[in-house]
Amino acid sequence: MKLRILAVAALGLGLSSAHAATSITTTFNVKIAITSTCAFATGAATDLNFGTTGLLNAPLAAQSAINIQCTATTPFNIGLDGGSTAASVTARQMAGPGGAKIAYALYQDSAHTTNWGNTIGTDTLAANGTGAAVAYPVYGLVNPQTTPAPGAYNDVVTVTVTY
Repeated sequence: MKLRILAVAALGLGLSSAHAATSITTTFNVKIAITSTCAFATGAATDLNFGTTGLLNAPLAAQSAINIQCTATTPFNIGLDGGSTAASVTARQMAGPGGAKIAYALYQDSAHTTNWGNTIGTDTLAANGTGAAVAYPVYGLVNPQTTPAPGAYNDVVTVTVTY
């Protein structure tokens, strides 16, 4: 009787090893292709507001920002046109009541020395993408001039990013 129990036990051990799990493996690739691109980031461009004043007898400075995100290492240029008043990039004007105008300028630097226009290689801001959103400041200046009639004055400037 002891012999049968051992035989059955030995047979059971053989069966369990015969049913052991086997496995196979393979691989697959994970891919993505990144292209050079730029986009306006959240809050694409903030308004440039010179505030409220009674006379234009002293310089008025203001600052805004253009928020851009470009693929890392992508070269690009930011250009600003002359505005909706059909002025040039070196003689921008805000329009007000009765066709009155206020002259102003936009600069790439806080010292107000580098005009910001829209001719690549001449007066645009050139940069390289970092992959992250970056705020590029716009510096505005209203120089002293004859003060026109009271009222609201404005202009609309178009931003062009070329990459």
